[in-house]
This record gives sequence, C-alpha cells and structure tokens, in this order.
Amino acid sequence: MCPERARLSDAQIVGTLQRRSAIAADDRGAVPADQRIAHRLAALRAIIVNRRQRIFHAAIITVCVAALLGLSGCKREEPRDVAIAEAYVGGISLNLRKDLAPRAEVTATVKHGEKLEILAYRRRFAKVRTQSGAEGWTDGRQLLTPEQMARLRRSAERAATVGSQGKMTPFDLLNVHIEAQRQSPTFYQLQEGESADLIGHRVTPRHAPPAGTPLPPDAPMDSWSLVRLKDGRPGWVLSRMMMMAIPDEVGQYAEGHHITAYFPLGSVEDQGQTRQHWLWTTIQSRINPYHFDSFRVFVWSTRRHRYETAYIERNLKGYYPIEVHPMLEGATMPRFSLIFSARDGVLYRRTYEFQGYHVRQIEKTAWQLPREEEEDSTPAAPAPPPPKDSSGGLLARVKDKLKDLFNR
Repeated sequence: MCPERARLSDAQIVGTLQRRSAIAADDRGAVPADQRIAHRLAALRAIIVNRRQRIFHAAIITVCVAALLGLSGCKREEPRDVAIAEAYVGGISLNLRKDLAPRAEVTATVKHGEKLEILAYRRRFAKVRTQSGAEGWTDGRQLLTPEQMARLRRSAERAATVGSQGKMTPFDLLNVHIEAQRQSPTFYQLQEGESADLIGHRVTPRHAPPAGTPLPPDAPMDSWSLVRLKDGRPGWVLSRMMMMAIPDEVGQYAEGHHITAYFPLGSVEDQGQTRQHWLWTTIQSRINPYHFDSFRVFVWSTRRHRYETAYIERNLKGYYPIEVHPMLEGATMPRFSLIFSARDGVLYRRTYEFQGYHVRQIEKTAWQLPREEEEDSTPAAPAPPPPKDSSGGLLARVKDKLKDLFNR
C-alpha cells in the first residue's frame, strides 16, 4: 500500500472517531469512554477494598470471640462444696486423701496449725478443704476446733511465764502431744539428746472412759510431763520416757526414786574442779496427783571431797512451782521456796535459807494452788451439724429460705 493512501485512511479513521465522539457528546446521558473506564476501575477498586475490610473485620471478630470463649473457659470452676465448720491441723502433718481408702491418692499435705474448712463427715473422718483449695479426707481426731486452737495459744502464752523445774531429755525419739492423752495429736518429736524445760505434771487414765461413765478404780493411768520446747511451745510427753538432765554423780543418790525437779544452788572449787550444790525433789511413784514426796539439799564437802546431805524432808505432798530466789548480798547460797502439805494436810509455801552449810526454814505462809483451765481430755473435730429436714422437698426449703431472708 502506498503512503498517501495510508495517510488518507488514517485521516478517514480519525474523522470517523471524532464524529462518533461528537454524536455521543450531544447525548445528555452519555459519558466519554475514558471516563466510563475510570468509573468502572474505581467501582471495582471499591468492591475489592470493601471485601478486604469485611474479611479483616470478620477475622478480628473471630479472634475476639475466641479470646472471650477462652477466658470464660479459664474462669469456669466446678461448684464448690459449702463449708459447714472450721478446724485446724493438730498433728505434725496430715495427708489428705481423695477417698477414704488407705491407699487413695494424696491430694495435699498440711502442717500443724493450718486452717481448714470442714465440708463433710463420715464416721470419724472429715472431708476438708485447704486455704489453697485442695480437698481430701483425713482422720477427724487429728483436727482441732477453733476453741481448742485458741486454748492452745493461751497455754503457750502461760508457759512462757512459768519457771523451769529442770531440763529433761528423752531416751529415744519421743512424740510431743497437744493433750495429756495417747490419742491426742502429735505436733512435734523430741530427738534423742534434745532437751526441754519441765514445767508441769499430770496423771490421766490411759483409756478415757465414755462421757458420763465413772472411771473404774483399777483403770490403768499414765504420768505425763508438761515440757516447754526450745521455740517456747508447750506439749505433753510420757514421763517414763524422759529423764532429768542432772549429772549422774548426783542422780545416783536418788535411792530408786524418780527425780521430779532439780536446781543448782551455787558452786565451790575443790582440787582444781568446780562442784555444784544441788536442790532436788523426788517421788516414789509417778502415778500421784502431787509432784514430789521428798526434797533434799546436796552440798559438796571440801573437807571430805564428796556430796553430803545438808537437809532432807520426806512424806510430803509437794507441788510445782519450786523457786530459787536471787542470792542476797554476802550470802554463799541462795534461798529457795517449796509448796507442800505435811501431816496437818494444809498447803503451805515454805522458804529456806542457808547458814553456812546448814539449811533452816525462815518463812511459812498458807498457799492455794491456782485453778487450772478446764481442758478436754481428747481433742476432737467439730461436731457435724444436725441433719436437715428434707420432708418438704426442694421447693419448700427454698420458700423457707426466702422467708428467713425477708423476716430478718
């Protein structure tokens, strides 16, 4: 094709396009082609953007719903049993078990003095809940009521003010009980060689009779010693399992009796050694309501190089506390006081002093023993609440509860 004809053809094509454009422009509803394309592209872009936004919003909503469901699932808890009483751990430690079977799974281990919630009772067992929420079954005899725990704290406060009657050590590993009963919870164990202060004594039946039943005259009895541990807590131990920590060279003169208290009364130098003077009390049988039946003062003789009896009294009924008073100025040994009744049966507090190596009574006053706080012989878990009357059914109980609430 020649160039002139090609140019003509191009001119004809351009003219044709211009005429068509002019005709379209005359129409009021017509839109130029390039504007229609732009409008379609904008509309398509808007559709795409809207779809992306909807997808993004849906994704955000899905994540939020999942998070809320997850949080609600974390906060969802099983319904908790309502506590019917409170108790405290009496023993050194207790294992809480999932069921009452002896080999049931241990759900938690609690220590002496921890607070528990009582959830249910089954015979002598109690279902409890710890402060951390763990639940399990344990022996109800190893639990203390709030009243018993309060009494235990008061006993510790009183024990801190009582003077020691001498040091005691166990023959072997020995349980320290909360009460003077074998069935009482054990909250501590004295190790062999570990010492504790003797501060009291009590005799109790080995097997406590049922409430309201008189004690048989031939019932076996146990002698208990109240000791104060190194941390200040008081507890009861079997007296026959302990010995007084007085030196053997002195204890050998007990003549088969039990030493119940001892005190050093000063010292003397003899042949390069320091020798102590001693005051001690003894008893023939521990199964007695009183604490000693004789006392003796031993002094070391520098002339004969041995212990000699400076003073002795027998056939007494003596009671704690025995006191040794501060030494007076110029005295060689301190004064001491004991509480006992002799033949007249009247209780006196008698004070003695030394004159040289001789002991004489200088004071005698009537005395009355302080009244001990009444204590239960055996600690027990809180009594279960009375059974609820279910004769009216659930609806009747709800109505009664509403009446109680509105009548307050």
